[in-house]
Amino acid sequence: MTTAPRPPRHSPPSKAASVPPEDQSYAAQSVSSQNETSAPLLTAVSTPRRKVMQGIGAGAAALSWGTLHPHSARAEQASATAQNQAPQTPRPPTRFFTAAELAFLTAACERLFPEDDMGPGATALGVPNFIDGQMNTPWGRGEKWFMAAPHRSGPANLGYQLPYSPQQIYRKGITAVQAWVMQNHHAAFENLPAATQDAILSALEHNVTQFDDLPASAFFEQLRSDTIEGAFSDPIHLGNRHMGGWKMMGFPGARADYMDWVDRYETPYPYGPVSINGETA
Repeated sequence: MTTAPRPPRHSPPSKAASVPPEDQSYAAQSVSSQNETSAPLLTAVSTPRRKVMQGIGAGAAALSWGTLHPHSARAEQASATAQNQAPQTPRPPTRFFTAAELAFLTAACERLFPEDDMGPGATALGVPNFIDGQMNTPWGRGEKWFMAAPHRSGPANLGYQLPYSPQQIYRKGITAVQAWVMQNHHAAFENLPAATQDAILSALEHNVTQFDDLPASAFFEQLRSDTIEGAFSDPIHLGNRHMGGWKMMGFPGARADYMDWVDRYETPYPYGPVSINGETA
């Protein structure tokens, strides 16, 4: 008997669609660096940012929830300068991760969502802050999940089957990865070259390395999906800083009025995004 499927998240309200697996390819190779010996790993072939945009574009509208006070797009555009000059709320300090855990998280998120000519990377978008903020929520503690035994492997359509909350997945996963990386590369993950970091992440995705009781691929998928979500969620959740993810996609955010543009097919929407809190970009 297997447990019930993993319920949807409650904060933030929705998750961006995953990057299609066909958009990524992998080649086996040995990773080595000066004065170290490591086991063969898998190296990811970098996926163009445009492919990521295509993979999540269909679910973009669900990333913005709530209602703004009704006013036209023209009025919003006219008041954009004044709103942008409003004081910005400072980013809170981390609330769950230790400094060492945050160093790993920042480096790993940046390799999964790196800066390129299309826009900022995970670090600039505040993705580590987003993930940290989600840990001290009912979702992060697994309070909304069915967590009772038995916990058995099952087909994917039965959903999440592990006995760990997201808090536990990150704490166990980061500890296990850093121990494995230190054993094989004699340095912490965040201090390794980018190519080696990519190979390690690919090894996690494909379960090339094994941990005691947490599948490496489960930790990787949690990290990957949360990174994408943090890049494109509303800034109220501490990610998508300055709405950089939305600007990258041309997503208008939580605007209340699109009536002037309903019939303008093949015409890019000319105004920048608006957040739930009314910030503009």
